[in-house]
Amino acid sequence: MKLSIIIVNYNVKYYLEQCLDSVLKSAHNQDTEIFVVDNHSSDGSLEYLIPKFPTVRFINNQENVGFSTANNQAIAQAQGEYILLLNPDTALGENTLTQVCRFMDNNKRAGAVGVKMLDGFGQFLPESKRGFPSPWHSFTKMSGLSKLFPRSKVFGGYHLGYLDENETHEVGALAGAFMMLRRETIEKSGSLDNRFFMYGEDIDLSYRINQAGYANFYLPCPIIHYKGESTRKDIRYVKHFYAAMLIFFDKHYPHSNRLLKWTIRLAIILTGFMSAARKILARSHSDGKQRYKKEVVFNLQHISYERLIDEMDKHTGKNTLFKIYHPDRGIVVSANDGTKLSTKNNENA
Repeated sequence: MKLSIIIVNYNVKYYLEQCLDSVLKSAHNQDTEIFVVDNHSSDGSLEYLIPKFPTVRFINNQENVGFSTANNQAIAQAQGEYILLLNPDTALGENTLTQVCRFMDNNKRAGAVGVKMLDGFGQFLPESKRGFPSPWHSFTKMSGLSKLFPRSKVFGGYHLGYLDENETHEVGALAGAFMMLRRETIEKSGSLDNRFFMYGEDIDLSYRINQAGYANFYLPCPIIHYKGESTRKDIRYVKHFYAAMLIFFDKHYPHSNRLLKWTIRLAIILTGFMSAARKILARSHSDGKQRYKKEVVFNLQHISYERLIDEMDKHTGKNTLFKIYHPDRGIVVSANDGTKLSTKNNENA
């Protein structure tokens, strides 16, 4: 078996339907198995998807066990030489899996590979490539210095903004939204740490891959990642995010100076409170309607995933909402929704 693909789902059945559709098209010339681990979704994901994808292996959890534990369930069953951790709110090009597997085949130092991720507006997601979150890199991110000086080697080390997003690079950390792992690497570094409910587990694993003697690579192979569709509306996930930062710091910097340790911990806690407050205020001031200057609908009857992703990459912008219409499935997926929708009054591409 060449490749095992693992997707953890929680209440995003239409995004996952698109993801699986794109994965099957991308895996057309690979010996592949696909796992979907459902973390007790309440939107009828399994009832909806199982009849549509008979070749996919579904694992039905009776509670939300978190991202790390769910992935580890499937990793324990996976037979592939390579294992791909993939978010359900992603879409791959028809050649994505071939390109990444070929890179792994030709680069034995590569323990893990990530790709260029675009959001639903075609904008590059900086977490596609990251440096290892040392105390300094973490400080520059939380203080906002990395945002002020994104291309600085001194202040921009968290997201490696000084590295060209359209070139291949060896990097410190990859995102779990798309993370292809070499099986032998996992055997040496260990699987995901179950203490991370979600967030932080990918950085922790990236670090352990380096410790095992392998390298993490970023490839400028674009995919779509709508980013956080299953968590966007849930304030509890702010808590999980900053709790993960605390777990990571305590795990990898246990012998830090006591003053530094408490300064970092206090900064993480305060930043978490501020983030939660901003989320609550944004929700209270929003009328629930997002407005865009332009909406573009890609009809998959006339365009490939590869081509539409390339078009999004070329014509990126916050004011343009890209939608993907699946005429054979009767769904429309975009950055702010995934549902059964009509394409009337939209500009077709």
